[in-house]
Amino acid sequence: MLEALKEKVLKANLDLVKHHLVLFTWGNVSEIDRETQLVVIKPSGVSYDEMKASDMVVVDLNGNVVEGDLRPSSDTPTHIEFYKAFPGIGGVTHTHSTFATAWAQAGRDIPFYGTTHADYFYGDIPCARSLTQAEIEGEYEKNTGLVIIERFRKDNIDPLAVPGVLIKSHGVFAFGKDGDGSVYNATVIEEVAKMAYLTEGINPDVQRADMFMMEKHYMRKHGKNAYYGQKK
Repeated sequence: MLEALKEKVLKANLDLVKHHLVLFTWGNVSEIDRETQLVVIKPSGVSYDEMKASDMVVVDLNGNVVEGDLRPSSDTPTHIEFYKAFPGIGGVTHTHSTFATAWAQAGRDIPFYGTTHADYFYGDIPCARSLTQAEIEGEYEKNTGLVIIERFRKDNIDPLAVPGVLIKSHGVFAFGKDGDGSVYNATVIEEVAKMAYLTEGINPDVQRADMFMMEKHYMRKHGKNAYYGQKK
């Protein structure tokens, strides 16, 4: 079942290692097949060195395992909440990458300081609030997704225009049109987080860059009249 998607999700997970976004088993990638409404996700706690496509787990949007001999990632309920809330996304990546997670532990949005940020994120990268004790002691992973969705809805954030989020005291989630896209965006988040950290270290009084710069850089890549790259 969904054999080609399993191969694709395996590669996306291995790309987390390639791009230095994970240590040990500190991350996961999933992708949804919107036609069947089934999600393929990394198994829980399995070393990247040992993972095979056949280890990928297929779950439905209720979290039931449809196919697979291993337990799915413990973050599966979080991924599922995103797929249910954001029909435009097709892939989700979770990491604890160093610089982005430092911003998450500080409970701060990553501010827009320059064009690298604007090429991919149409606004600050948000940091969702901490979970309450009741939310942690309840359905923790599901509530993690719900708290992030709460932040996006409160500030009317489009997860395709701002395809990533931090959650306080935890880490990073990134979105994409597929699993590969979510890994790409998670990689950009880490680099932007590093740049923002260094920027504030060099100039503690730095201010956000001008919004007209963000408008230009984001729209030249993603707008209706985008002209970056080659014509398809």
